[in-house]
Amino acid sequence: MKNTILLFSVLLLLNCVTANSKENVKYNHSQKSSISVYCTQDLYNLTTKLASEYYSINPDLKIEVINVSESTIAKTANTGKRLRFISNELYPTLSDESLWKIVVGRDVIVPIINSKNPFLDKIYQQGISTEEFAQIFENPEIQHWGTLLKNSQNEHVNYYMIDDESINSVVANFLNVNQITFDGIKVENEKELISSIQKDPYALGFCKMINIIDFSDYSIVENIKLLPIDRNKNGNLDHIESIYDDLNALSRGVWIGKYPPTLFNNIYAISSVQPTDEIEVEFLKWVLTDGQQFLNPTGYSELVYSERQRKLDILLYNEIDVITAKEDYAVSKLLIIISMAFIVTVFIVTVTVRHKKSKRYAVQNASSIYPLVFDENSVEVPKGLYFDKTHTWAFMEKNGVVRIGIDDFLQHITGPLTNIKMENPGKKIKKGEQLLSIIHKGKQLHVNAPISGTIKAQNEILKGNSSLINSSPYSDGWVYTIEPTNWLREIRFLSMEKKYKEWLKSEFSRLKDFLAITLKPNNVEYAYSVLQDGGELKDGILADLGPEVWEDFQTNFIDTSK
Repeated sequence: MKNTILLFSVLLLLNCVTANSKENVKYNHSQKSSISVYCTQDLYNLTTKLASEYYSINPDLKIEVINVSESTIAKTANTGKRLRFISNELYPTLSDESLWKIVVGRDVIVPIINSKNPFLDKIYQQGISTEEFAQIFENPEIQHWGTLLKNSQNEHVNYYMIDDESINSVVANFLNVNQITFDGIKVENEKELISSIQKDPYALGFCKMINIIDFSDYSIVENIKLLPIDRNKNGNLDHIESIYDDLNALSRGVWIGKYPPTLFNNIYAISSVQPTDEIEVEFLKWVLTDGQQFLNPTGYSELVYSERQRKLDILLYNEIDVITAKEDYAVSKLLIIISMAFIVTVFIVTVTVRHKKSKRYAVQNASSIYPLVFDENSVEVPKGLYFDKTHTWAFMEKNGVVRIGIDDFLQHITGPLTNIKMENPGKKIKKGEQLLSIIHKGKQLHVNAPISGTIKAQNEILKGNSSLINSSPYSDGWVYTIEPTNWLREIRFLSMEKKYKEWLKSEFSRLKDFLAITLKPNNVEYAYSVLQDGGELKDGILADLGPEVWEDFQTNFIDTSK
């Protein structure tokens, strides 16, 4: 009864404080009817197309596209709140790593062959490495398929090429040579190049991915196959390299890092700070959704659906209103709210821990009879904690030190942890950097930091009992205490219980998408991970899967959440 009265009193006081703060803070939403978008010459046609199409559905809005030099963008990138469109080639030259950026499209170059190539099965079994490609370009005497396949086949490689610097320079970079020296069969344009390869079983060529798309069903045009690349050079097209069967798999492979980065250029929208102007945000939202259809006509590739959702998440999740009240007043209000939240949190966490222990005891007894199901109801999200998209949580102690750990969602995926690798006290870390590794029977995942600061202490108990993270991720299973360096700013990008639960719904969808694409629905491993009745996920879905699946999960699920 005393606890109930205390909780009611604290919540009432907290409500008064927050209500008072809302009355005194004004929000300044942009009332402009126009924006300016800067771009380099190579992206002028694309940017103009996007602007004109957006204007056609928003005629009361003016978007001015300004063509500027690369040097101008490089010099002014970190000044002013200007929205700029740049290519992957320019981005590495920008010195300020704190720039806000988001990928909105790509220019992807692909190697293609005839689908009736007599060595097709062998090619798809072992793939072709960069070095094997380079050999046939550098030595005219060994320009045959046996060189690529490391066998005695002496049929000549008929290399078709066009005089297009945007393609030839990318291929030269991929081969790590100064220029293409191979004396190929020159054709007028990409349409003729594809037509020639469709007729020649021994043909090979490079072209933009958009030029081999049959837009009626987003398949590869007739009689053309993608040539698979053996990135790890082991003479075998491994599971993690199997992205060449269709264009969706390839596009996803580009996104999650399975495709050679030298064969594509990203198109970025950048700004010195996170865009908060309503018109700019709405324009970028449109570019990442309906606007994607206008990338192909201008020579660029769309983002796959899952990546669009991730980019939208980045754009909108960090979106905050601009407070026009005095900063010191706003900060003082925030400190009051945090202090009151701390009092509430102590009570709630205590109650939650007690409830959790009793709940886990009941679940353990029931699990011997019924198989555990992993769904939204399985994940505990206590009130009072801050959660990050790296699947970590943070909580500021009374002395100002922040305690952090791994959320319940991630431990449900890995199954019982058998080891943990932690950084030593004193190490300085930044938000989004690798912070620790969690291990299940030799298979591991690297987890990234939710905040920036200096590690003050490790949870030493985890070194001998890492499974505490599974049984008690929010109390006994904490991982570090950290002295924060930018707490007040970074908690704006974290979320609490209600918002985090909403976000977890999309994470379950993304998880099912990962399993379907990585394991394939007709695969035995997939059947083992997903219950047959209703398609429910099993608890500890990664526990019995191989290390290649863990690696894939790290690349396209964990790393893309930073």
